[in-house]
Amino acid sequence: QVQLVESGGGLVQPGGSLRLSCAASGIIVSIYGMDWYRQAPGKQRELVAAITSDGSTNYADSAKGRFTISRDNAKNTAYLQMNSLKPEDTAVYSCNAHRRRFGVVRNYWGQGTQVTVSS
Repeated sequence: QVQLVESGGGLVQPGGSLRLSCAASGIIVSIYGMDWYRQAPGKQRELVAAITSDGSTNYADSAKGRFTISRDNAKNTAYLQMNSLKPEDTAVYSCNAHRRRFGVVRNYWGQGTQVTVSS
């Protein structure tokens, strides 16, 4: 059974930092693409950051220069380091693991963790 468990969310003041973790079981994160998405109330879910199995990264324009996605293969965990947080970063952040092999797509989601940026 595959599980993705996010942690690290919370309440932070504008300008602060948080590090989100996505601990995986049942899959090997090093061979999956790992993404972080977020969804704010009343808005569509958006891709924030992605890291491929070969380590390439990609960021939404809103995250560039402030967020860093990474992966610790030994801990089978993906991370999202978020710096210089803004109120508009407030959302539920979820991690996604995906892999396509032999035409079969495997796609898994965590339950999400709330990030609130407010003074």
